[in-house]
Amino acid sequence: MSQITTQGASNTPVEQKPLSHTTVSRRGFLGASAALAAATTVSAQTQQLRVAPFRFDVTPPMGHPLCGGWIKPVVAVDDPLEAIGYVLLGAGKPIVVCVVDWTGILNRAHFQWRAALAEAAGTTPDRVTVHCVHQHNAPFACLDAEQIVLDQGDLPHIVELDFFERCLSAGRLAVQQAMRNQIPVTHIAHGEAKVEKVAGNRRIIGPDGKVISQRGSSSKNPEHHKLPEGLIDPMLKTVALYHGERKVVASHYYACHPMSYYGDGRVSADFCGLARKERQAAEPDCTHLYFNGCGGNIGAGKYNDGSKEMRPVLVSRILAGIVGSEEGLRPQPITSVRWVTEDIRPPANPAFDAERLLKQISDKSQAVVARNRPSYTVAWLQRSLEQLPITLGGLHINDVSMIHLPSECFIEYQLRAQAAAPQRFVACAAYGDGGPWYIPTADAYPQGGYAVGVAWCDKAIDGILTGGIKKLLS
Repeated sequence: MSQITTQGASNTPVEQKPLSHTTVSRRGFLGASAALAAATTVSAQTQQLRVAPFRFDVTPPMGHPLCGGWIKPVVAVDDPLEAIGYVLLGAGKPIVVCVVDWTGILNRAHFQWRAALAEAAGTTPDRVTVHCVHQHNAPFACLDAEQIVLDQGDLPHIVELDFFERCLSAGRLAVQQAMRNQIPVTHIAHGEAKVEKVAGNRRIIGPDGKVISQRGSSSKNPEHHKLPEGLIDPMLKTVALYHGERKVVASHYYACHPMSYYGDGRVSADFCGLARKERQAAEPDCTHLYFNGCGGNIGAGKYNDGSKEMRPVLVSRILAGIVGSEEGLRPQPITSVRWVTEDIRPPANPAFDAERLLKQISDKSQAVVARNRPSYTVAWLQRSLEQLPITLGGLHINDVSMIHLPSECFIEYQLRAQAAAPQRFVACAAYGDGGPWYIPTADAYPQGGYAVGVAWCDKAIDGILTGGIKKLLS
């Protein structure tokens, strides 16, 4: 395989009043989303900054579908799943940041999460950002896709609606309770550390410039292990908020698919979530959050063979990155806070036809995965027709920028964000609104491969998303 490289290796050029929480009609979703269309920028005096950390359980019940219903449903819980976040107050209307131990939250489901947390915090949905860590033994919530499979009558759920509603209720309650225990915020700090032997680019490029293999989250192929890491961001970044000398919130960012192994029905926050939990146990007075960066084309398959023995090894490597990044924290007084949003409306990928996909979904001779998965595609195609936007968000505190992006963005978008503001410390959280599924770069579309095959947006999304990122950082 001497002529085969991983994407981005040195010899492979890479271009660089609230909505009802029971249901939201398409008209209501459209109207509420349109209200978010204008980008907003808020500057604030920071003498009155406070933070209200929160967390709540989002573990699915026994028998609940995992990863959209095409892997084994819940048979056991190895460790519970959490939604963790904070409300930042004193910089205009409250800002809510939340990250969830789920595979994804998409389309109308994502809007309902934002609306619920906004209601509880006394703010508007455009000032709420919700992300997923993207573990696979976890729920993959799309209410639009759920309705499509419900109409069939014989398919497993995408997400059970009563469970989804319980999570929204738990989120409202957790935020309301947190708002009664606000903590003053006076300082911010940032740090980073290299993570050793976790991430590698998933896309194996052949001599003809086409994808010939995917290394994935795990691989038992020794040739995959021999190939270089390829294009990644090796740094785990941390941004921490302080009350005087007390660290009260620490947000950690690293780009990599977070699965060591999955598909056995055993719910787990997996190696990234478990590393976060270990750090939380070591520092119970500080709320720790873990965000997956632009890891759409990044996985652990170079170093992970998928064995159960590798999970604790990967946990230790991520934990070492978290601890190492915190060693560089040097708190500085907060002097400025800005919240910025930018709405984008990427067009649908013309390779997908809703009518044809609906026929496939109705074809009972097809495997479940071949019927459930297209429901996500149809949901995006319908959303794209209605021009419902994706909201990008940026929280800028002093010289630190926390950028909030959708779906499974390729690592290039994270590197572009950092390059767009070299004078700032830029931390990227992807896996927000998961409607588009994968977001490759324009160059990747003709290369083919799995990620391109499940990218619901046209390649024009490259310029649209890159432009949006630059506006967030301007």
